[in-house]
Amino acid sequence: MRGLSGKVVIVTGGAGGIGKATCCRFSEEGAKVAIVDLNLEAATATAAELSAKGGTVKAYGADLTDLEAVTKAVAAIEAELGPVDVLVNNAGWDLFSPFLKSTPDYWRKIIDINLVGVLNITHTVLKGFVERKAGKVVSLASDAARVGSSGEAVYAAAKAGVIAFSKTLAREHAREGIVFNVVCPGVTDTPLLQSFMEGAGDPEKLRVAFTRAVPLGRLGQPSDLPGAIAFFASDDAAFITGQVISVSGGLTMNG
Repeated sequence: MRGLSGKVVIVTGGAGGIGKATCCRFSEEGAKVAIVDLNLEAATATAAELSAKGGTVKAYGADLTDLEAVTKAVAAIEAELGPVDVLVNNAGWDLFSPFLKSTPDYWRKIIDINLVGVLNITHTVLKGFVERKAGKVVSLASDAARVGSSGEAVYAAAKAGVIAFSKTLAREHAREGIVFNVVCPGVTDTPLLQSFMEGAGDPEKLRVAFTRAVPLGRLGQPSDLPGAIAFFASDDAAFITGQVISVSGGLTMNG
């Protein structure tokens, strides 16, 4: 895709799953990739794997819910790789829990990881974007935010917040040439999905049900997401902002 080579791209939660696949795609496009992940060991392993293939990929450990830690990580990235051009808000966490069986501690954890983390790193990176009057933010939400999902009330609320947040910033910063867009995965076969299904009980039965519900007849794979993410980050999407696209195999079809 046009305009990705040489760009500095932050991918949060890039150590595995969709994040790792996204790091791989940006590296293949010639971007310099910074993985920001709570699991520094796993992030370092991913960075080493992609660097061995000729990419420029670095790992940085940070708890996205800690603004000070995020600020330090972004400063380290820019000192080593240069000013950030693209931010991909990928990190997230979920656990099956009917709302009335959940607790405030669970609510806070879900909201902190899925929404506050996005606020923290976007606030940090956006300052530089405004100074340079350029920058792209691609945030991963969820189709649960668009249509709801049983057992995911708080997660859906947090991800809906990411969508509203992105649309609002798209309006606030359009005149500065900064764009914000959102990719919503459907049911995607990642370790997070496996833990979610185990929390719901009878994971194999749920896997079969999820698969049958997808019109294209299979669960999404991490490799299904990077194309849409890279598109929004590329020059091919220069005139697109405030938009949301689902990558769900047709599970949801939103106009």
